[in-house]
Amino acid sequence: MAVDSAEQSAARPDVSVIIPTLNAARHLPQTLSACRGVAETVVVDGGSTDQTVAIALRLGARVVLADRGRGIQLHRGAGEARGAWLLFLHADTVLTGNWLRDVREFTGQPSNRLRVAAFCFGLDDASASARRLERIVAWRVRHLGLPYGDQGLLIHRELYQSLGGYRAWPLMEDVDLVRRAGRHGLTVLPSIARTSATRFRQEGWRRRSLRNFGCLTLYFLGVSPRAIARLYGK
Repeated sequence: MAVDSAEQSAARPDVSVIIPTLNAARHLPQTLSACRGVAETVVVDGGSTDQTVAIALRLGARVVLADRGRGIQLHRGAGEARGAWLLFLHADTVLTGNWLRDVREFTGQPSNRLRVAAFCFGLDDASASARRLERIVAWRVRHLGLPYGDQGLLIHRELYQSLGGYRAWPLMEDVDLVRRAGRHGLTVLPSIARTSATRFRQEGWRRRSLRNFGCLTLYFLGVSPRAIARLYGK
């Protein structure tokens, strides 16, 4: 039986997906194609020189221009978004499975307006190294309450604003926001956010993992994100 437009609108969660981009033409089509079913998708571009902006417009996203820097772009996107709920997503991360149902169920509970949600972490790689890293991330999230941005972050606009939003940092902006929300306010949704493993394959699984661990360690030791970024050449 056909569903009329009013029913379709009612079933569509009032969620704005916010995606920061910089020369993301390779992965963006798949990411955007998987995002259908929400109120809107906002691509915040930091000065791409490839076809990123054209692809975003062709696939129905609203494009916002911002200064380069993931924290800056995410902050700008949140300010431009119209939805009551904000879903921050990396440009090379694809939401899979019944993610839209998970989002609909989470946002449908009034008490979750005081919580944040992330998806399970996955990689688009069949190697044992990828499965090992997925287990490490699952442990980190379960025991430390620290999902990264490549797991997506779903948060009600009012909670986001009360926390002060994303800071204009070159990295660690995701961990910073989750820490301000508190580990006991975190829900892990069952669907997988599957991220490209290209950087791990290019840099080496161990080297990239040690780099990420080093950034996190320095952050917890109180080193400023800008100093960490200079140290790692980001």
